[in-house]
Amino acid sequence: MIAVITGAGSGIGAAAALELAKRGYRLVLVGRTPEKLAGVADRIASVTETRPDTITTDFASLDQVRYLADQLLRRYDDIHVLINNAGVMTSQRRITADGHELIMQVNHLAPFLLTNLLFDRLKFPSARVISTSSIAAYSGTIDPSDLSRERRWWNSWLQYFDSKQANALFTVSLAERGLNATCFHPGVVRTPFAGDTLTMKLMLMIPGLAKPPATAAARLVHLVTHDDGINHPGRFFMGNGPAWVPRRMKDPELAEALWEASCAATGLR
Repeated sequence: MIAVITGAGSGIGAAAALELAKRGYRLVLVGRTPEKLAGVADRIASVTETRPDTITTDFASLDQVRYLADQLLRRYDDIHVLINNAGVMTSQRRITADGHELIMQVNHLAPFLLTNLLFDRLKFPSARVISTSSIAAYSGTIDPSDLSRERRWWNSWLQYFDSKQANALFTVSLAERGLNATCFHPGVVRTPFAGDTLTMKLMLMIPGLAKPPATAAARLVHLVTHDDGINHPGRFFMGNGPAWVPRRMKDPELAEALWEASCAATGLR
């Protein structure tokens, strides 16, 4: 079975890739740093004697996302698993060449575009779409008419909260459209992610709070391999079970408004 993993060059994505390879999945590793992807592919090949395919893509460019989708459609007749794991957190506000705030584009708009471009390859009973969200989504106050926070105060963590809430609402919309879509909270993970922010530096100092990438990867692998990944479409998982979420993470009207705004932002009809 073919599994596409974005953000596979390090952290959760790399750890999940190794475990899925051990379980016999044929992997396509996607990331923005070719050297990191090659390192993960080498490690997997040394363990399984099968080297994953790799495709370099920077989600800060929607043209690169379109190229990625085109390559996947050309190379693979079936895609059994799409793991939307790529993400970014930065303390500096940046606008991409596409005109969107960076955190929202990488964390939501790019995977939204990719998933939609691959939609027909994912719409069969055993296919799964899994997104790395976060409990940070509980604090999101997403406004579909202001995804880049041009009219609201921009703060890196507020924007991150919104992007993770977008992951949850996108999952709801995908389930409404017939896909086996779930998302999950990985926990606080000991990686370089958000390493330039004071909040993350402080969290990493708390004994026992941050877990190794393999712990979060196990939650991701569970949704790939367990019936939970099919039996609970549209749900947000904590640990290995679906969790209670506030209405703003599951509101169908808000999810639909976000879908329409995301279509407009990515040029989808």
